[in-house]
Amino acid sequence: MGRLGVDLYPLQSGVGLDRVETFRRFLGGSPANVAVAAARLGRRTALVSRTGADAFGRYLRRELKEYAVDAGWVTEVPGRPTPVTFCALFPPDDFPLTFYRLPKAPDLEIHPHELDLDALRAARVLWATGTGLSEEPSRAATLTALRTRAGRAHTVLDLDWRPAFWPDPATARPHYTEALRHATVAVGNAEECEVATGERDPEAAARALLGLLAPGDGADLRLAVVKRGPEGVLALAADGRRAAVPPLPVEVVNGLGAGDAFGGALVHGLLAGLPLEETVRRAGAAGSIVAGRLGCAPAMPDAAEIDRALAAGSGTLPPEGDPR
Repeated sequence: MGRLGVDLYPLQSGVGLDRVETFRRFLGGSPANVAVAAARLGRRTALVSRTGADAFGRYLRRELKEYAVDAGWVTEVPGRPTPVTFCALFPPDDFPLTFYRLPKAPDLEIHPHELDLDALRAARVLWATGTGLSEEPSRAATLTALRTRAGRAHTVLDLDWRPAFWPDPATARPHYTEALRHATVAVGNAEECEVATGERDPEAAARALLGLLAPGDGADLRLAVVKRGPEGVLALAADGRRAAVPPLPVEVVNGLGAGDAFGGALVHGLLAGLPLEETVRRAGAAGSIVAGRLGCAPAMPDAAEIDRALAAGSGTLPPEGDPR
């Protein structure tokens, strides 16, 4: 549930947007890409979002269907243009984004009364994002969706911190705290964890997420996952399980989709009941594979590609059938 838009990625690397000559268009938006990543691993997925009533909105719904993501809950908002995001490529670790989401992105116009609560309640996983908390009515809709899943095992809050989306970034933490009250899994990088908890160190941040709310407050967070970029991933469970997994090396092309690939594979591992370390290791491998490719949605790996990467010890995969 959440962000959806068009990504325009340059076909020239190492130059600023003022010097890029050609771009390629992709499905974009972190929740949309997580849905694609889970679908690529065989899961039945759907997206709750909104687009403009325009050509880019039609493109996005068509792309979702091509990637086997149900677009039945993706609706149009007349008068709000579908968002477009430009990226510049400075590998291995600098991929600045320029967002065009004004006057207001359609995905922030999700209203609580429009939600299919029965579908949200019945889903085996709900993946919601911190971006959805940044403005109303999306904030109320996100919290409504999380609350309606009381007692469900897999309710994920991707912290997804984008300060540019918040009218006043200083007001974010209480909204994150309220959303985490209704989540069973929290996922974020060091900066996102710091926004939510005040802790940046991965171990301290994971423990802070798990202990953010007292049990009497209705908290049911069972798993905290801290993405550490080139240092890998740390996952702590409320029952004491712990997994610290290093990354697979990769020749980075575009690091932006790695977290979404990780998210889709994390969802798959949770649903499959895999051991925590195996789940995180496979999710990390998925992220490495996508970091070595230009696009996000078309780059999402299937299970066989994750197996190949783990066997090779690298996220840079030669074409299938290549003897290397």
